[in-house]
Amino acid sequence: MIKSHPGIKDKLFYGWVVVIALFIISTIAFGTRLSFGVFFKALANEFGLTRAETSGVYSAYMLLCAVFAIVSGWGIDKFSPRILISFMGLFLGLSLILTGQAQSLWQLFVVYSLLLAMGTGGVYGVSMVTIIRWFHSKRGVAIGLTTSGIGLGTVMMAPFAAYLIATLGWRMSFIVMGMIAWVLMIPMAFLLRKEPSEMGLLPYGAESNRTKKGGSNLVEGSTRPTGFSLSHAFQTRNFWCIGFSWLLFSLYSFMVFTHIVPHGTDMGIPAMKAATILSLIGAMNIPGRLLMGRISDSVGRKATSITCALFLAGVIIWLIYSKDLWMFYLFAVVFGFFFGGFDATTTAMIGDIFGLRSIGIIMGTFSAGWGLGAAMGPFIGGLIYDISNSYSVAFSMCAAAMIMVTLLLALTKREAKLDR
Repeated sequence: MIKSHPGIKDKLFYGWVVVIALFIISTIAFGTRLSFGVFFKALANEFGLTRAETSGVYSAYMLLCAVFAIVSGWGIDKFSPRILISFMGLFLGLSLILTGQAQSLWQLFVVYSLLLAMGTGGVYGVSMVTIIRWFHSKRGVAIGLTTSGIGLGTVMMAPFAAYLIATLGWRMSFIVMGMIAWVLMIPMAFLLRKEPSEMGLLPYGAESNRTKKGGSNLVEGSTRPTGFSLSHAFQTRNFWCIGFSWLLFSLYSFMVFTHIVPHGTDMGIPAMKAATILSLIGAMNIPGRLLMGRISDSVGRKATSITCALFLAGVIIWLIYSKDLWMFYLFAVVFGFFFGGFDATTTAMIGDIFGLRSIGIIMGTFSAGWGLGAAMGPFIGGLIYDISNSYSVAFSMCAAAMIMVTLLLALTKREAKLDR
């Protein structure tokens, strides 16, 4: 008999254990991903690279992440997240340890760009699909809690990496981070379950919501998921609006993540203090995800996402004119908060609009677009800097990208759930 657990009755609903495990996994995976900017100048100096070439290593990594996002999206529709995340943790740790021993640029492309993409490219998609399956109500809160690990990872890993580099050198820093990834990420994977039915449960709130207008993402009286197939999703305006929104948002975000530390040091800010800009972004990421995720549960995903996008467009203009450390800190506070809010609310929107039937491959396809944007952003930023010796044009492009995102989101509409 399948039970519905709307909260704590006899024991904690297991979905919250899944949230905690994925929170820790996200902390490690995305803390590693977003700490590249701290290693940026060390790698450039070690291998004699331009900023475009150094950015190219990260861009190649993000492009490969797009490939593995699609593969993992297909995989999560068929296999347990325990298996997928365990393999990802293995490759993540291996990548970092081998990066610490790289001797040439081509080796960086193999051991960092390729292996790290295998280790992290599918983490977001697998995590979000798993949460969407476990939660019908309070989905925004659950996603906000899970993805706040991205913020915590940035808070912890950026200054930790900077400290390790200052004390042990960049090579040993990568090795230490790889060992930490193995110790924390792989054990957490074994706590994961693909869906509530594995434990005789319904998604959080599914039973109480069956009688409401629109119902749940389950066929009445069964656990068979409803929603769009990938082919039907392709035919909707929502798919393309959200897909291009994610691509532009990731281009914007990863240009900032990759170049904010080099830009800060260019302005005369010491390296350790510049690394704390990333940490502050990560710290504000957490309340942004939690608060905006909660607000989106009440007032709607679309309005919340558009609000976040508009703030992100405005704050990047502030960054262009920032010269002092306090100005960079104010940027980090606003950017971090609304970055987290936008990410959490648009992710929840995908589950709301497309249902659960093929959510893995649909999320994987969106994540591939995200990876493409994330590959383009760092390289474009580095190339523009090499040409102009300034980030002003690159950051102006980011502002234009977020204005376009607001227009795309305004065109989305609630889709009826399909069962074909």
